[in-house]
Amino acid sequence: MDTGESSTEPRTPAADEAPPPRRGWRRWAMDTRPLRIPAYRRLWSSTIVTAVGSQLTAVAVPKQIYDITGSSAWVGAASMAGLLPLIVFALWGGAVADSMDRRKLLLITNSGIAVTSVLFWLQAVSGLDSVATLMVLLAVQQAFWGLNAPARNASIARLVPEAQLPAANALGSTVMQTGQVVGPLLAGVLIPVIGLPELYLIDALALCVTVWAVYRLPSLPPLAAAAARRAGVREIAEGFRYISAHKVLLLSFLADIIAMVFGMPRALFPQLASETYASYDEGVALGLLFAAIPIGAVVGGLFSGVFSRARRHGWMVIGAVVAWGVAITGFGLSGSLWLAVVFLAVAGVADMVSMVFRGAILLSAATDEMRGRMQGVFTVVVAGGPRLADVLHGTAGSAFGARPAVAGGILVVAVMLTLAFTFPALRRYRV
Repeated sequence: MDTGESSTEPRTPAADEAPPPRRGWRRWAMDTRPLRIPAYRRLWSSTIVTAVGSQLTAVAVPKQIYDITGSSAWVGAASMAGLLPLIVFALWGGAVADSMDRRKLLLITNSGIAVTSVLFWLQAVSGLDSVATLMVLLAVQQAFWGLNAPARNASIARLVPEAQLPAANALGSTVMQTGQVVGPLLAGVLIPVIGLPELYLIDALALCVTVWAVYRLPSLPPLAAAAARRAGVREIAEGFRYISAHKVLLLSFLADIIAMVFGMPRALFPQLASETYASYDEGVALGLLFAAIPIGAVVGGLFSGVFSRARRHGWMVIGAVVAWGVAITGFGLSGSLWLAVVFLAVAGVADMVSMVFRGAILLSAATDEMRGRMQGVFTVVVAGGPRLADVLHGTAGSAFGARPAVAGGILVVAVMLTLAFTFPALRRYRV
């Protein structure tokens, strides 16, 4: 199978050598072989810094908007204002990533994100208090992120051997999930101490580390077959045709949509914290509910040695999505906050497994000249699915109470199993 290697990117010999058998507890621990490859190690190390820094801005923007307006509706509107640029530029960014040096694209987009963080800081320091300015900056930032994510993810397959793609995905996903836990907690601690504007400045400084790490990467130009490719509407449409012609890719996207749209219950967390878990402190309950899935994902990443060497990637995705549905069903039935948190954490572990193998399928089943566009669609699915779930679960929660998560979890299991046995391409896929 084509791994997208080019003659301009020498492989570290140790990266391709079969590792000695892991014994004892090390069999369960995270597989760190990709970190032996200097280029991947630089890319991954930069993620450690920016995973936390980006969450500081993710907390600061809605906090500043709420401070200005006193309205959660404006906070929601700002979130949607960033979604459209993310979708448009992720799809276009995938085509761009297939037509130019991905290292150069990463340098441009990371620099653009850093500049927007500086502009966020300047407007906060100046006391501008303009929601319109914040929404424009957020839209610009999300556009840069949409251009950045496909190139970043598609580059991994050019840096590590195919057999190590699950391990590389587990390393990256664990860092990102850790950022989602540590970043908001750190923001909550820092805001009273140093103030809101400085969160933007810390994020901008963290992005400088990322730019330096990307600068140290090897050149990642298009392979010969794609060297003359443009990045227009026709190329984006070509990516969708490629997905429709390769069922395993289409099914991997559908698996994530099924899990997220039917089974992501985060829109119900405030209602559950206020009603179902009223006997607990509402703020504590809300914080635990939001933190549980990322914490479970981090635990899954730390012990990813259990599953990251599996070769039946299709079955791993199917099993992970079904496990997610079962865990969400258990969460919906839980009358105890602590039991609910445990079920959500189990769902987080399942989500980590699903992310690892869906990502590996996208990188191994697609040719290099299509990887950028596949990652562009992946970015849209990952960003859009949970937002559709917020609408679906929020509406159902308002109409029928906060228990629709039960029905959502059952739907995930039923639809995923039906899809898996109706279309065998996913369950037959293996490396």
